[in-house]
Amino acid sequence: MGFQFEDFLNQENGEWHWSLPEKFNIAQACVSQHVADGKGANLALIVEDHQQGTIELSYQSLEEQSAKLAAVFQQQGLAQGERVLIRLPNSTDYPVSFFGCLRYGAVAVPTSTLLAASEVAYLAKDSGAKILIAAKSMWDELSEIVSVGAEQTELTSIYLAGPGEMPATPADSAVQLFDFDQLIAEASPEYKIVESGPHDPAYLVYTSGTTGYPKGVLHAHRALIGRLPASQFWFDFQPGDRIMHSGKFNWTYVLGSALMDPLFHGHTVIVHEGPNDANTWPNLIKKHDCTIFIGVPTIYRQIIQKTDFSGKDVPSLRHCMSAGEHLSDEMLLAWRERFAMDVYEAIGMSEFSYYISQHKGAPIKPGAAGFPQPGHNVQLLDGEGNPAAVNEEGMIAIPDNDPGLFLSYWQLPEETAQARHDGYFFTGDYARLDEAGYVWFLGRKDDIINTFGYRVSPHEIERVIKTHSAVADCVALGETIGKDKTLVAICVITAPGQTVSEQELLDFGQQNLAKYKAPKIVHFYDDFPRTKNGKVLRKELIAQLQEKHQLELQGEQA
Repeated sequence: MGFQFEDFLNQENGEWHWSLPEKFNIAQACVSQHVADGKGANLALIVEDHQQGTIELSYQSLEEQSAKLAAVFQQQGLAQGERVLIRLPNSTDYPVSFFGCLRYGAVAVPTSTLLAASEVAYLAKDSGAKILIAAKSMWDELSEIVSVGAEQTELTSIYLAGPGEMPATPADSAVQLFDFDQLIAEASPEYKIVESGPHDPAYLVYTSGTTGYPKGVLHAHRALIGRLPASQFWFDFQPGDRIMHSGKFNWTYVLGSALMDPLFHGHTVIVHEGPNDANTWPNLIKKHDCTIFIGVPTIYRQIIQKTDFSGKDVPSLRHCMSAGEHLSDEMLLAWRERFAMDVYEAIGMSEFSYYISQHKGAPIKPGAAGFPQPGHNVQLLDGEGNPAAVNEEGMIAIPDNDPGLFLSYWQLPEETAQARHDGYFFTGDYARLDEAGYVWFLGRKDDIINTFGYRVSPHEIERVIKTHSAVADCVALGETIGKDKTLVAICVITAPGQTVSEQELLDFGQQNLAKYKAPKIVHFYDDFPRTKNGKVLRKELIAQLQEKHQLELQGEQA
């Protein structure tokens, strides 16, 4: 009958208790269990590809193709526990590759299609990956990896998937090229799932590192179990759900919320590949009768500002979700007015996925992140390791036995030890808890603005400034303009067709924020420096402003 929430998490005397099985494999939980339950004909994935049209993948097909890929790994002598780099667009090949790795006992390493070849080479080298699975359309940009493969990476094989011509393996190359589709077509579908334990490694994701290089975050199969509370207290899953996600599978947020979590519960996911605009998402929701939409604040803002769609145009839609950055109060109110529903947010991280969220059981409080999900015993600890008082700032810490936590930072034992000790994982993020139990996210210590003796959360300032009708996006930061003199500054992107002066925004801040929180400087931008997944690079913004100050100072001295 498949897995149930109660199989892993139960409440006794007001406390939640986890129960992990002796054997657990994500591929078994997300794919094979549904086939075994007679639901193999149900659709697991629909891909809307701008070149190939609509492509569907049933649970039965996903089961067979992922088993065939596992058989290919065995034929080529891949050792269990080895890493397989996945650099694919949103396609049916993605879940086949991901679950094929986990089925075999290999470690999947999702990578962004936006990365340069040199960045992919670094991830291949750092992870020690033996196999790279990529799209044929990417070969030209990735071919340089082959030329250095014998010297700088451990790659032995590259599987090229999708439409297009199959290139020949370059002469004298230590890396062999294979046609992914041909390998799958010729392999046996009989490969059984490895009997992995819940703590065995499953996938390795990369995040920004403190050294300037990405660092690997290794997750176990139990990570899927650790996300079960989100299924109940963020997704609001119901039988027959069809989930439209605007993101790419390679991002940790999407890998969980658009692949593992929905498929764990037997739902259908719809994703898009190719050029898109604000009209893309409502049109696809309407076309596929989607019940849940998952995106980032930018997508919601674009739909409101650049389309005339409303709730009557997407009658199947009943639940909306967002993460990555905070959705402004203005956009939430605009979405409510236009679509007659809320957008429920969550906070997560590469090491722990999403663990604090809003849910239908409590009203959304503007500016608050929501609540710790049941089962995640989130603690806010002061500087001495004691629970922070109500409304006092504390670092978010997670008990070390939470199944959702990562195993370790890849080949970085010292960093792992710094983050995981004394029974907790110390996230480095700060928050406060109010009297009603709502979490107010403050951000990382480095992001906190220290101005004239006050500690100010940039997220609180951004929340308020984004309510101005002329502001499309905003980043608040501390701008140092002299010795021991830091002012609150805001970097602003104006909404399409809108104009606003610096003084208007300063006045707006003074009227809607405490005087010490109100911005004193405004900078206008066309766009912000961002990560490959669209997150704003605050430190780069600060560095740009510092460089600007230095140039101005040199000009004055000259």
